[in-house]
Amino acid sequence: MYTTLSSLPSVTGDSILRLPQIKARCGLSRASIYAGVKNGTFPAPVKLGERAVGWLASSIDAWIQSRAQSVRPGASA
Repeated sequence: MYTTLSSLPSVTGDSILRLPQIKARCGLSRASIYAGVKNGTFPAPVKLGERAVGWLASSIDAWIQSRAQSVRPGASA
């Protein structure tokens, strides 16, 4: 369910967003975010420590972009 930082390709300039930022950016609740992670429809968080996770801003931006394309007329889902 989680991605570790060491398993990610080197990302320069990418920031890590925490849950409150993700909720504000996506408009989803905590439960919806974690349900999406579980069923593979939302990016997996990166484990930052024993009890801390975050999401790469680039993965969230890509998810938002894919959602925007799916609602545009004529876009393929």
